[in-house]
Amino acid sequence: MIDAHHHLWRYEPSEYPWIADGMAPLRRDFLPADLMKEMAAAAVTGAIAVQARQSLRETEWLLELASENDKMLAVVGWVPLAAAGVAAHLERFSQNPKLKAVRHVIQDEPDPAFMHRPDFRNGLRLLPRYGLVYDLLIYERQVPEAIALVDAHPDVSFVLDHIGKPRIKDGVLSPWRERIHELARRDNVFCKISGMATEADWGDWSESSLTPYWETVLDAFSPRRLMFGSDWPVLLLAGTYVEWASMVRGWIGRLTETEQNAILCETATRVYRI
Repeated sequence: MIDAHHHLWRYEPSEYPWIADGMAPLRRDFLPADLMKEMAAAAVTGAIAVQARQSLRETEWLLELASENDKMLAVVGWVPLAAAGVAAHLERFSQNPKLKAVRHVIQDEPDPAFMHRPDFRNGLRLLPRYGLVYDLLIYERQVPEAIALVDAHPDVSFVLDHIGKPRIKDGVLSPWRERIHELARRDNVFCKISGMATEADWGDWSESSLTPYWETVLDAFSPRRLMFGSDWPVLLLAGTYVEWASMVRGWIGRLTETEQNAILCETATRVYRI
């Protein structure tokens, strides 16, 4: 079982402004040793680290950690895709075999037209040249723009983080459900089963409240384009690593062995070229 989405950090308030006052469990260091304990308890054998800051320094740090830990299989880093000099950064970082993808925190971009910007799209267009995937972090309201982005870059492999962040807390399925089905019609888009509990009411959610969203992405993407992710340690706001891994295993229990294997490890290893 591969955890296709986790974070690591040395906590400094100024470096992580998104960790708000109500997120006290996240206000400490989370390092590889902490992750390995969680993975062992949940019988997870490998992991993919994902950027939590838009910083070249963090990308370098994650790659250093991955070079020291065999269970850290890959890194989804950050580079300034919209910058004129992004090719030089991609050239440098792509020399490290554990950098497999990049991500930009589009969900927090103040410019609602960010995905349409020529400078961002020019950077995105370079990724296949370096064998890199793009992790797509958006809110559900941004799915239409994401569809247009994917259509403009058919050569880029996209991985949708956190099933597109539907409004689980409000129990709302539409229009997210219909838009996710439309996005999934693009064969170059994959999806992480992650971040769902934290889109619900942190203190009052249940498996049954999440199941309709799981069933939607299963139907839309099929197992061969789905992958498990914990979103640890952000997950700790709403649950535990073992709890989440067990829930996903329960959901996929009715699938064939081949389909289960796709979600648990094969999709991640194929898409990120691990």
